[in-house]
Amino acid sequence: MSVLVGKKAPVFKATAVYEGEFKTVHLDDYNGKYVVLFFYPLDFTFVCPTELHAFQEKLQDFNRLGATVLACSVDSHFSHKAWIETPKEKGGIQGIQYGIISDLGGKIAKDYDVLNEDGIAYRGLFLIDQQGVVRHQVVNDLPLGRSVTECLRMLEALQHVEKHGEVCPADWNKNQAAIQTTQASVSAYLANKTA
Repeated sequence: MSVLVGKKAPVFKATAVYEGEFKTVHLDDYNGKYVVLFFYPLDFTFVCPTELHAFQEKLQDFNRLGATVLACSVDSHFSHKAWIETPKEKGGIQGIQYGIISDLGGKIAKDYDVLNEDGIAYRGLFLIDQQGVVRHQVVNDLPLGRSVTECLRMLEALQHVEKHGEVCPADWNKNQAAIQTTQASVSAYLANKTA
């Protein structure tokens, strides 16, 4: 498994479905924006729709932070469109408003090193900064759904680091104290945590 953190995100060009319409997307189209790129195994499955709906529920929060959310699987764009047209109560993802990329053949998943031996993607998630550099990645096995709230927290932490030059300690949340990169700052932070 490759660690892509600190490296340029692999560039791709592919067909995506946006609210039932086909659109060509290129990662370079998002230069200057944050991108949350997440892979899921297959359309019309079990854990996958729960994750796609969870991202939709937080989509306004991601948008407010200037992030574009993109999903990706090895299914065709026609399959994506059919799944988007399937109502939620029938296991579908009707109402999803962010792009779902078709990665037939798994080239994108392979470039991000999340393609398994069966030709489907593990649940990989990559937070890409405004310069196109991967700043956070997490990969779950197929039966393990990821935390969208944690992804949002990581985006907020990254933006705090970029804006304030501080580092974010374990379990940091927005509007909590962060640490300056000095021994005095970490000592004060730890002393305050135990008080």
